[in-house]
Amino acid sequence: MNRKQKHDSILNWFRQNMPTASTELHYQNPYQLIVAVILSAQCTDKRVNLVTVDFFARYPDPKTLAKAEIQDIYETIKSVSYPNNKAKHLLGMVRMLIADFGGKVPDNIADLQQLPGVGRKTANVILSVAFNKPAMAVDTHVFRVSARLGLTSGAKNPAETERQLVSLIPENELSVAHHWLILHGRYVCLARKPKCEVCGVNKWCDYNSKKIK
Repeated sequence: MNRKQKHDSILNWFRQNMPTASTELHYQNPYQLIVAVILSAQCTDKRVNLVTVDFFARYPDPKTLAKAEIQDIYETIKSVSYPNNKAKHLLGMVRMLIADFGGKVPDNIADLQQLPGVGRKTANVILSVAFNKPAMAVDTHVFRVSARLGLTSGAKNPAETERQLVSLIPENELSVAHHWLILHGRYVCLARKPKCEVCGVNKWCDYNSKKIK
């Protein structure tokens, strides 16, 4: 089996077994999604979903959040990781939304990355999930899983992983493929103890092949 056949086999397995993969963050509009994604950095989606119930009740839109005191924002999100920095990012983000973008979340990567707390990964999540645009967000799960499976080769950083995946995966599948890899990394291909014995793609996986030799 050559490299292309291996890649096709892995992607076909995901197509058949995870056809409707999507984010586990709870949101109703682009504003809520960008808040949730900022909060999710180095934090579980489960914890973020618990926090955003109260957060969105208090701050249902950018204008409401922009008027909040930083300490009040902190108190609302203090159970997530790095609440001090995230409170500052959220306040700066909505104030820039209002000042520069009419209170609306931008739908292009250049404008999104101007917002406090929004790097390339977060911007790509917003583009793919909120606006259904072809984008590949690379977080720690995507970086790890794509390398272990052999979908990427020698990628030393998220940017290189993104470039390789974009060249490999059809444009119309980039958004769902992002979720294939995240969910696989979250529940099967764990960082410390991957569950290779129950992995549906283990027969094509570079990591598993090396482990059983």
